[in-house]
Amino acid sequence: MDPLFYIVLLSVLGPLLGSAIGILRMPSFPYICGMLCFAAGVMLGISFLQLIPESTIMSSVGLCAGGVVFGSLVMYALDRLIPHLHPRLCAQEHGCNLERTSVYLILGMFLHNFPEGMAIAIGTVTDINTSLIIALAIAVHGIPEGICTSAPYYRSTGARMKAFLLSSSTAVPIVAGFFTAKYMFRDMSADVLGFIIAATAGLMIYITVDELIPSGCAGTSHQTVFTLIAGIVFVILLGTL
Repeated sequence: MDPLFYIVLLSVLGPLLGSAIGILRMPSFPYICGMLCFAAGVMLGISFLQLIPESTIMSSVGLCAGGVVFGSLVMYALDRLIPHLHPRLCAQEHGCNLERTSVYLILGMFLHNFPEGMAIAIGTVTDINTSLIIALAIAVHGIPEGICTSAPYYRSTGARMKAFLLSSSTAVPIVAGFFTAKYMFRDMSADVLGFIIAATAGLMIYITVDELIPSGCAGTSHQTVFTLIAGIVFVILLGTL
């Protein structure tokens, strides 16, 4: 079987594990911050060290710049149009009824996770290490998001299994996005692929700056800063393999 299929399964483990933790026991705040900052470092590293250089090689500097802007605007539009959450406080942006808001957040995660699944498929046109690093980052930051979608629903309804299943279902669009992109990329020109790779970098940079860094560094601890740096170093070292 294609190794990429196993890699996409890795990314799915994040929401599944987070959803289970959310209905069992909330981890410490510093631990969540550390996970988010490590994921932030990985996403920044893969964007600037691998995706953007690859895009300029496949297409041009102009198309790369346009792709980065396009990808960031797509994520901005999603944030404006659908409800989302901030893992730092498990705080909801819309509504005041906890059960209804939890459902909104789960639906919001569905739409947010689809482009992340597409990002994993970039490895079909670059190299498998790129997909592995992206999948790892998605899995790591999917854990706090899983916690913050399952915990509120469970607390408001008392339905432990239903909360787990609803929250875990946010992993489905990751898989759907992966397969959609995997087969879309087959017949595209180098310029189009270069643009898409840059757009992937743009959406990952947006997620990192808008969500992961503010949430992960909320503890104002130097430990979280070094955890972010560790994520970047991890990308550098893995890129040498």
